[in-house]
Amino acid sequence: MRRWLGPILFGLIVAAATAWAVIAWIPYGLMNVAMDRLGQGGINTMSYGNLATPERQPVVRPSPDLAYSSCPYDLSKGPAAIDVAPVPGRYSSLSVFDAATDVIFVRNDVEAGGKPYRIIVARPGQTVPVGSEVVRTNHDRGIALIRLLLKEPAEIGGLDATRRQSSCATVTNPK
Repeated sequence: MRRWLGPILFGLIVAAATAWAVIAWIPYGLMNVAMDRLGQGGINTMSYGNLATPERQPVVRPSPDLAYSSCPYDLSKGPAAIDVAPVPGRYSSLSVFDAATDVIFVRNDVEAGGKPYRIIVARPGQTVPVGSEVVRTNHDRGIALIRLLLKEPAEIGGLDATRRQSSCATVTNPK
């Protein structure tokens, strides 16, 4: 029995280290996949996705009654400004996720009073425009996701112009 103790202990240590590594890195891998799927327009640019169908599901289990707009962001060249234009009479929300898939900011149209708003996503130490609402993160990359609730899929055509007023861009001259 004693001669098996060393290999068993070694196996347990390797298994524990492997499990820890997998658990620690899976969120980053998932975020990379999500950024690839949702980043139709590129990094620090808002994309306005088509409605989900059984054939087109860019994320796991998307809701068919939600119109998604997404902005994969990269803060390595500076903060990102996210401007949200709520659609009157429709529930909408902005969620910002960091590279570890943690939600770092959420606001819906009710909390915003139905008015447009801007947030700046920035790393600690990055300069942001004075008076801005700032969301700080310890990661360079992540995704901002806007969800717009539809009463029926056909109404997307009439709401699309307002939805496309939401935007995302690198802050080029923070003062």
